[in-house]
Parts: sequence; structure tokens; C-alpha cells
Amino acid sequence: MPDPAPDFLAILEELAAQSVDFIVIGGIGAALQGAPVTTFDLDLVHSREAENVKRLLRALRTLEAFYREQPARRLTPSAADLAGPGHHLLMTRAGPLDLLGAVVGGRSYPELIVRAFPMQLAPGRSIRVLDLPTLIRLKEELGREKDLAILPVLRRTLQEQGRTKAGEGQAGG
Repeated sequence: MPDPAPDFLAILEELAAQSVDFIVIGGIGAALQGAPVTTFDLDLVHSREAENVKRLLRALRTLEAFYREQPARRLTPSAADLAGPGHHLLMTRAGPLDLLGAVVGGRSYPELIVRAFPMQLAPGRSIRVLDLPTLIRLKEELGREKDLAILPVLRRTLQEQGRTKAGEGQAGG
């Protein structure tokens, strides 16, 4: 039986409900900014501060998260794992979740949070999303084939957003 369709909103809602500090990056981050892209997982950079890791672990337990590499063993991340800069490729009851302690160039939550903006998820709950220019820069630096392939779409989305904002500034008078 195939896995059910991912419910990334359910993952984001649980993390927000637990007050986890994280930034949405990758394909979902681009899609939330209007880029016409699809993705198969949710990529997040999380704060590695001890209290945040505790909240993150609580959310992961609720989401029934385990490492995807060996699904039969259902191994789960520990606080020590999540406090490091590594990548954690997890499966949850709501779909795939990639938790990143740091991204290309060793950039971590404190460095990226200044390039993220809040987005309302539900009344009283918001998430942070990495801005499109920074997301483009990260994909350029990664240089993987899949990242390079999506760059024209991201650049076009950014260009269109610039035109829309310029048009809004000229309206009315």
C-alpha cells in the first residue's frame, strides 16, 4: 500500500503548537512564496538551543517521527542528534520531514533567521519562511543538479514579485 499524500500543514501546525523555533526552506519555502514548484519533503532549519530541541523532540514524538533510511528499525533522533549541525531525514505520520541543523556554508538558524519572514499559519500561530533571494543563493551554492534545475523558476518568481510590488507602489494617488 503506498504512503498517503504528505500533509505538510499538519507537520507545521504541530511544530508551531509546540513553539518550536524553525525556518521553512527548500521547495515548500519557495511554494509558500508563490513559486510554482512541487516537492516531496518539508525542509526546515531548526534552532539547536537546548530548550528548542526539547520542544522539537516533543513535536516529533507526536508526529511519530523516525529516520527514513532504515524504516523497519524506526530509529528516532535524540536531543544530542538534533543539537548538532547534521541533517535528519525523517518520516512522520504526516509525511517526510528533513531537519537541518545547518545548511550550505555552515549557515544555521541564528544566521538565517534575519533572512526569514513570518507567515500566518492559523490565528495566533505563525511560522518563519526563508526569503526567496536567500533561498536562491543557497541553491546556487549547493550546485546540485536538482537545485540548479529549479533556479530559473525561483528567479522568475522573484522577478514577478518585484514587478508586483513596484506596481503596488504606483497605484492610487
